[in-house]
Amino acid sequence: MDKSRFNMAIIACGAMLMVFSGNLNAAELRVLTGGGMSVVWADIKPQFEEASGHKLEIFFGTTPNLIKEATSGKPFDIGVVPVEVMQDASARAKFVIGPTIDIAHVGIGVAVRSGAQRPDISTADALRATLLKARSIASIPESATGYSIAKVFDRLGITEPMKAKMRAQPDPAQVVATVAKGEAELGIFLINVLSAPGLEIVGPFPAELQQNVVYTAAIGSETKEAVAAKALIEYLKSPAAVSIIKSKGMNPS
Repeated sequence: MDKSRFNMAIIACGAMLMVFSGNLNAAELRVLTGGGMSVVWADIKPQFEEASGHKLEIFFGTTPNLIKEATSGKPFDIGVVPVEVMQDASARAKFVIGPTIDIAHVGIGVAVRSGAQRPDISTADALRATLLKARSIASIPESATGYSIAKVFDRLGITEPMKAKMRAQPDPAQVVATVAKGEAELGIFLINVLSAPGLEIVGPFPAELQQNVVYTAAIGSETKEAVAAKALIEYLKSPAAVSIIKSKGMNPS
């Protein structure tokens, strides 16, 4: 073999070793997260995968779903979940001991079908009157957002009348679809989720009533990919991820 061919063979072997080494270091992370962050993950997932070489499998769920999934015995590597998940003792035990890392937060708002009349929600009294007047409201009562909305209803003294108006949905996409189709007069949910085609944002809850849903991150206590999971958390705090979070109507924490 002449010298040039020998050198080319060495280079080819080196390239193969680099690819093989990269594959060895790549991880597949199973992520538990809230459905309210789905639009954020749609952009962050491919960017993180390209930048890191790791792959993400994402499980979206409401707070009860996430608690159930975390405690089901099915392996996962990291959670980026509403803080209410971490307030459940059985779920918290499935994450590493220590403080969690807040990633993003977002407030609650009201939306109507595109072209519909926009009601007044500018003050607590105006919001109360609008809610009592509404024929139907789409939301997800069994979720961190739903719990926050229930607190507002309680403060306004309208818990009982709201029960008959609620049209419970299984996920954020269905909240949007139900309002967009005119099957519910109002949509009340995270304001970033309501910023969707077919809907018009009426506005956020008045400041004195606003409830923020906070998404916090922690590594699974039984993960075998702690280094990669930590890398994902660091990426979520990076300028690139922060820019995506802001562009999707959420606030970086």
